[in-house]
Amino acid sequence: MKKFKSIVIFTIIFIMISMPIILATEIDKTDYNPDDLTTKSPSIILVDAKTGKILYSKDAFKKMYPASTTKLVTAILTLENCKLDDIVTVSHNAIFSIPVGYSHASLKEGEKLTVEQLLNVLLIPSANDAAVALAEHIAGSVEEFAEMMNNKAKEIGCIGTHFVNPNGIHNENHYSTAYDLSLIGRYAMKFEDIMRIATVNQYTLPKTNKYDKENRIFNATNGLITKNGEYYYEAATGLKTGYTDKSGYCIVTTAKKNDVELLEVVLGSDSIDDRYTDCTKLFNYAFENYSYKNLVTVNSVVDTIEINGATKETKSLDAIAKSSIDVLLKNNENVYNLEPEISINENLTAPISKDAVIGTISYKIDGETYSTDLIAEHSVEPSNFESIVFRAFLIFLILYILVIILKKLNGPKKRKNSNYYKPNHNKAKRAKSKKGGRYKFNQIQDYL
Repeated sequence: MKKFKSIVIFTIIFIMISMPIILATEIDKTDYNPDDLTTKSPSIILVDAKTGKILYSKDAFKKMYPASTTKLVTAILTLENCKLDDIVTVSHNAIFSIPVGYSHASLKEGEKLTVEQLLNVLLIPSANDAAVALAEHIAGSVEEFAEMMNNKAKEIGCIGTHFVNPNGIHNENHYSTAYDLSLIGRYAMKFEDIMRIATVNQYTLPKTNKYDKENRIFNATNGLITKNGEYYYEAATGLKTGYTDKSGYCIVTTAKKNDVELLEVVLGSDSIDDRYTDCTKLFNYAFENYSYKNLVTVNSVVDTIEINGATKETKSLDAIAKSSIDVLLKNNENVYNLEPEISINENLTAPISKDAVIGTISYKIDGETYSTDLIAEHSVEPSNFESIVFRAFLIFLILYILVIILKKLNGPKKRKNSNYYKPNHNKAKRAKSKKGGRYKFNQIQDYL
């Protein structure tokens, strides 16, 4: 019975501890459409590329087929595991595993290409054979590479994604969400090589050991970056398109104007026109209605505190912002209405080093938290009196410990068998004394 009670108590405590964690990490999956915008595609998300702040969403957590937007993960893993000048040998499987009708780069079995060349045909014309060649080069097989892709997706924070191949060729078990692809897209933006290649309009694959002509010329699939094209968008900076009969028209795309950088994911469009119309409409909406507003400036004084045990000259300490907090907000939103949460570390005492972290300042806006550390503006020195007392105590403590140790080392040595001889000696002595006393008493008695 006692054991059962212990289990119940432990379970209740565990649930109580776990609940705040679960609530804190839960993602709000409701649509976000502050201005009642209308879009045609079934699943869309628009985010601030710097922070991930959601500016618009529509069924962003619905499982969809990502098609060739999958290749962003392949490009990420390639750059994390290879050098651009590494040589890849194209396998038989890389060519003949691609179904008829899917895009390819006319690679040849046994052809040797650099990683950079394969990345170009992977991202510009969306070559599926290049994706398999890179996957096999990195992991040994498509299956092993798919496992790497799923692990990477989890690491990035994806919650509704599962990959089975490196290129997005249709498979019922190969899916993602607009939200997850926004995380993948923002992660891909960290790689200069991906962003560089994603803006190239045309690429020519050079001669190789198996292909002696330079007639493999490829055009970009992203109409937003195609100059003089029907869907060209001047602010567009990438990123990757996709299409299959099952997935519809898809895109993970980026755009930048002034200091505002956006990322948009559109999945399942019925037509190319719907895909690009939704992209440009949402980009224009964000650029026209949002701007970065400064909430905290780097090195600005956030709070001033008194430090215990400090000298008179250094006890007053300014807590300054380690970095700026800039948030993409609507142009008509007043930042002065936003209240920060300032947290100073408890039990701060001298000494404190300059630039040591002593607290945080944070703002919670639309479910997102923006924060920066607070650091010490100058060093805080301990006062002389307390310093002397502390040093004296330290010296006393050390001396006390040394005395204890020396006493143990130099303690009195015990004599061997002392307990055995001493009692016998005393016994003999007592016996002798008694005997002598009786003899003298008898002599006196006889005399009388």
